[in-house]
Amino acid sequence: MRVFDDWLDTFRSSISTYNYYIDFSKIYRNVESLKIELNILNSLIGERDIKNKYLYILKEYPNTLKCIPILLAVREKEIEVTDKTGKFYRYDFLNKNYSEEQYCIFMEETGLFDLIQNHLINNLVDYVLGVEAGLDSNARKNRGGHLMEDLVESFIKKSGFIRDVDYYKEMYASEIMKKWNLDLSPITNNGEAEKRFDFVVKGASTVYCIETNFYQSSGSKLNETARSYKNLALEANNIKGMKFVWITDGFGWKKARNNLKETFDVLETIYNIKEMEQGVFDSFKL
Repeated sequence: MRVFDDWLDTFRSSISTYNYYIDFSKIYRNVESLKIELNILNSLIGERDIKNKYLYILKEYPNTLKCIPILLAVREKEIEVTDKTGKFYRYDFLNKNYSEEQYCIFMEETGLFDLIQNHLINNLVDYVLGVEAGLDSNARKNRGGHLMEDLVESFIKKSGFIRDVDYYKEMYASEIMKKWNLDLSPITNNGEAEKRFDFVVKGASTVYCIETNFYQSSGSKLNETARSYKNLALEANNIKGMKFVWITDGFGWKKARNNLKETFDVLETIYNIKEMEQGVFDSFKL
């Protein structure tokens, strides 16, 4: 019999992989796609008459316009601005929608002319490489959201299950009911609400519907998740041929331990990473 405190003590502080921090391959691709245009704009560095030089570049090399947003660390190709008089502009950097002079105003007012003209940077390619690295670090949250799913899937495969044969990713309750003729009405409000599970594993006599997450830090979401899964666990108890499984981990639970314990007390099939390492998915075949 598992003891909650002992179980919680095996939780991990991080599951970050080597490529979690920066996706350099994506950064290099993004910079390479702008390299020619950025090198053309390099001719503006230190230029005394930068406005007229930029006007010339815009007319001769209009494709350089697409580089401007990334110089401001902006991914979007349209930038909205309200000037000091209250006039609104929506600058399009793929399909020029204002005069070259108006784009010069944009460059001046945003400070890009000053940045380029006064040698605050030496090479726009290197500058954009740094900008891309900074923007990619902001994408860690999105990458982090998939780390636990990838880890869980690796252990499911290790136990011999084959994707789209006896385990499925992101499967809806309606699909589960249709595929295995299960009555999931207790967890779908009699079919009024749709529920999607991160993984569904078909065992010897049971369909295991799995939710998974990892919380590195605490927050209100953890309490909401624990309460939600507690209710789901209680509802799933009334479903024949199906078991709800929750796989979670992370030091964020240390401060939300009480809510997690409430779910732990009613859900036998709540597991952490250590239990996956010990082969918990092997038991699904029995």
